[in-house]
Amino acid sequence: MEAPVEKPNSRRSFLKSAGSLSISSLLGTAALMTMSDDARANMEWAEWFQGNYRLMSEEEKALARARLERRYSREYGKKVVVDGTPAQEGVLMGYALNIKKCIGCRRCAKACVEENNQSRGKDQEIEWIRVLKMEKGEFSQEKMNQGYPEGLGIQVGGNAYTPVGDVLEGEHYYQPDAVPEKDAAYMPIACMQCEKPPCVKVCPVRTTYREADGPVVIDYNWCIGCRMCMSACPYWARRFNWSDPNLPKEAMNPVTHYLGNRPRMKGVVEKCTFCIQRSRQGRYPACVEVCPTGARKFGNLLDPNSEVSRIIARKNVFRLKAELNTFPKFFYFMD
Repeated sequence: MEAPVEKPNSRRSFLKSAGSLSISSLLGTAALMTMSDDARANMEWAEWFQGNYRLMSEEEKALARARLERRYSREYGKKVVVDGTPAQEGVLMGYALNIKKCIGCRRCAKACVEENNQSRGKDQEIEWIRVLKMEKGEFSQEKMNQGYPEGLGIQVGGNAYTPVGDVLEGEHYYQPDAVPEKDAAYMPIACMQCEKPPCVKVCPVRTTYREADGPVVIDYNWCIGCRMCMSACPYWARRFNWSDPNLPKEAMNPVTHYLGNRPRMKGVVEKCTFCIQRSRQGRYPACVEVCPTGARKFGNLLDPNSEVSRIIARKNVFRLKAELNTFPKFFYFMD
C-alpha cells in the first residue's frame, strides 16, 4: 500500500522542510500559506520570502511594491498602483465626529467598502465602519453626579456628559426605509487610531504598528491570522478574512497603498487606516468626503488652525473608553 502523498504547498509539508530558513522568512512565508491556491499561483517567489515591511530598506520596499503591482494588475486586469508614501513630518492625523448631525444613512460605511477594496457580497461583506442605532434617552441626574456614566465607556470634556444612551450597544446592520428614524440616535464607530494601541502590544510577529503620523497599520504579508489583536481591541475595529475575499475585478480600486487599501488575502486581519492612500496625498478619507451632513471632520492635530484642532479647543469633546488610556485620535462632539 502506497504511503499518502502530502500536497506540496500545504502548511505542514512546508514547515517540515523549513528547518534551514531564518525565523523571519519562516514567519513571513507561513503567513502567506493562508492564501488561496489562485492567489499563490500569481505570486512571485520573492514575495514568499520578503521581510517585515517596516524593517526593509527603501530599495527593498520599492521592489516589494513593484511585485504587488504586477500581481494585482494580472489578477484584476487593470493597472494597479501600490503607493509607499511615508508619514509626513509635522503631521498627526485626527478625526472628529458630530454625533448630533449623524442621520444614520451609513453612506460612510459603503464609501469605505468601495474605497478600501473590502470584500463584497451578502455572506462575505466586510465593513470597517460600524454605525450604532440606539434609542434616544437621557442620563439620570444621579448618574451625572457620579462623575462617570456607568457602562457607557465615554468621557466628555468639561464637567458634563452627553446623553447618548446608558450602554454602548445598538443595532449596526439596520436597513431603514428612511433616515433619520424617529426616536433613534446614531453613533458611528471605527478604528480609534490609538496613541497607545493595545492591538500592537499583543501582536506576536509585530505585523501591526503605529505610524509616525498616527494611523495604526498592518503589513498583510506578515499577518499570521492569530487574531490576538482583535481580542485586544476594545473598539471592535478589526475584521478577519475567514475566506477568500470577494472583490469583483470591475469594482477593485486600483489606487492603493502598501499599508492601506491594497487587496487582502484569506486568513489575515484588516482595519481602517484613515485612508492613507488619500490622506497622505492631501485628500480627505472617503467617509469624510461622502458624509451628506458634514458630521465628519479630519485634519492635523499638530496644526492649531486645523478644523479638528479648533473643534477640540472649542467644543465639549469625548473619546470612547478613555479610562483605558488608549488615547484615541478619534473625538466625538455635539454642537
